[in-house]
Amino acid sequence: MNPLNSLLKVNQLGRCLGERWLWRNVDFELKAGTQLGVFGPSGIGKSLLMRSLVGLDLSDEGDVIVLGRSLQDWDKPTLRTKIMYLAQSPGLLEGTVEENLRALFDLKVNRDRHYDSVAVIDLLAQFGRGESFLQQQTTRLSGGEKQLLSLVRALQMNPQVLLLDEPTAALDPETGEKLETVLLDWVADSSQERAFIWISHSPEQLLRISTMQLDLGAYGP
Repeated sequence: MNPLNSLLKVNQLGRCLGERWLWRNVDFELKAGTQLGVFGPSGIGKSLLMRSLVGLDLSDEGDVIVLGRSLQDWDKPTLRTKIMYLAQSPGLLEGTVEENLRALFDLKVNRDRHYDSVAVIDLLAQFGRGESFLQQQTTRLSGGEKQLLSLVRALQMNPQVLLLDEPTAALDPETGEKLETVLLDWVADSSQERAFIWISHSPEQLLRISTMQLDLGAYGP
């Protein structure tokens, strides 16, 4: 891992709703190994910030640079193999957990990749879930189980940046601790260049999972 490599750079980013600026002049950079914790009051637009980093919500000013290229210069399917946003309430397909995991490999952008059931089962075991979890219907999953599925679905694609919107919000404390461990190990893997941004309302969690922090409220009106 080269700590000098910039994976994501945000320059003077701003988001306006109507005539009101939620935040302006947001600047930060993620290099390999960065663990950025984001916090701020409800309604400040933390999720909008995350969405703007992958082009799901357009910012009103500023620029986002991903792996040395402006966000506008990426084709969206390729971009979202490099940087992946995990919403609090993930969108899932009807069907089984495994069908949801396999579905990504049907996309043209992933035509050279293959579903690895052994790696998936190993990852599920780290969350205390057995192989039978793969056959559960998504319509019967709890909110926390949906978050776990969303994370496993992302990790199997080996992105370089994860955008995590309160990923433990619906989990019990024990599973939440396991998720923290998995992600801290993921970003610390010296053979890869990885970073994450993690939204949390818990100061204690932010201390555990972040190497730097961003108070989005400080960029508000």
